Amino acid sequence: MKDLLVMKFGGTSMGSADRIRAAASLAAGRPEKRPTVVVVSAMSKVTDLLLETLDHAEHGRPEVESNLRKLHQRHFDACEQLLPVSRRATTFGAIESLIAEFRRIAHGILMLGEKPPKSVDEAVAIGERLSARLLAAYLETQGIAATDISGSEVIVTDANFGGAEPLLAPTRERAREKILPLLESGILPIVTGFNGATMDGRPTTLGRGGSDFSASILAAVLDASEVWIWSDVDGIMTADPRLVNDAAVLDEVTYSEAAELAYAGAKVLHPRTLAPLAEKQIPVWSKNSFSPEKPGTKIVARANTWRGPRAVTSMANVALVSLEPAAASVNGTEIMGRALDALARAKAEVLAFSSSSYRQSFCFLIRKDELPAAMECLQASLALELAHGYVHPMDVDTDVGLLAIVGEGMRGTPGLAGRIFTAISRENINIIAIAQGSSELTISIAVARSGLEKAVQAVHAECELGKQGMALAGYPLRVPGG
Repeated sequence: MKDLLVMKFGGTSMGSADRIRAAASLAAGRPEKRPTVVVVSAMSKVTDLLLETLDHAEHGRPEVESNLRKLHQRHFDACEQLLPVSRRATTFGAIESLIAEFRRIAHGILMLGEKPPKSVDEAVAIGERLSARLLAAYLETQGIAATDISGSEVIVTDANFGGAEPLLAPTRERAREKILPLLESGILPIVTGFNGATMDGRPTTLGRGGSDFSASILAAVLDASEVWIWSDVDGIMTADPRLVNDAAVLDEVTYSEAAELAYAGAKVLHPRTLAPLAEKQIPVWSKNSFSPEKPGTKIVARANTWRGPRAVTSMANVALVSLEPAAASVNGTEIMGRALDALARAKAEVLAFSSSSYRQSFCFLIRKDELPAAMECLQASLALELAHGYVHPMDVDTDVGLLAIVGEGMRGTPGLAGRIFTAISRENINIIAIAQGSSELTISIAVARSGLEKAVQAVHAECELGKQGMALAGYPLRVPGG
């Protein structure tokens, strides 16, 4: 279908009756009434409430029932605020049915005393199904033909519950079969994000960044011309505005830059969300549903030529793990390989990796919440070497932070690394480890956690990434569709 637009609304953009009205206005007011598919997240904090309820059920806690009442009340309140009395009965019934479905799963877990991953995936998808029903019902009251569709009906995945991967060929077939006839009939499809199903219909979820991923999957299989991601931020920024006063919204970034920023902790689309879009070179806009008049940030395959870094980001909840062979006779390369294999089995993402040449010692940064599983796999993989002293005991430092400077224009820029290190050292912050990939797209630096914020501010100022620096650089402003 020509000029198809995919709009995705995040949890804060669906977080209340007022926000759902705003989302409906944006969806209904799409430019030139172009064909549009809407993807929605659960209302803000609802997924957390669902997961917390399942955890209470697993441990036999009484909070299960009070949480169910909260879930019921929040969605019924939104329904009452959104719909006239004459239109509420059907939507009330749909909400009751969905919450009853969640209650059935929660009570099953309560009886079992455990949470089967398949049941968790089926249960947490209820949040998106509830918000999709509310949005579709409200649009109908505004004279907009709309219908809600479960992602399980259109996105086909493998059976990796909790973090499923899409199967694009069957997804393309199902999505076109289900969604295109609606668009041709002038009906606005409201698709639940985050969830899919296996070929034989078992519910799955897509893991971290799942709702954004749903939007990019549908855009790819439906050959969309653009994706608009609506959230509560103005776009992709040069730094976290809570840390840096003059942080600026970037007009345009590349897929690679956005992926690197997300990987290093920025509130940007998850790298795997960008993959289907990058492959088909479908541009994506990051926009603020609370301030829709602002242009946002456009993510594209190639952007205007610039020199130097584009943004600096940071992560505080990380851990630095260091390993060192006890003797030069130990094959350090083999130890590295086995350590990385262990991290892969633990499903831990390596945020930065650094090694020495002679001693063959090495260190890597991972997320703190992935540390227990990573250490268990590392201990098992290197059990013999650790037991016999061939490898020194692993050192774990959780009092560190990750600083990452990102920009395609950093390639071959002389003196840049020196300036960055000098700026950090001027703040009396010790650099613990440094890593830079072969693409020269990102410089990753581990520093003491206590100095992380100052390091971000120092690098941002040194590289002139703020509003004044952006203005002097003369980056052009764009609007969606431009």
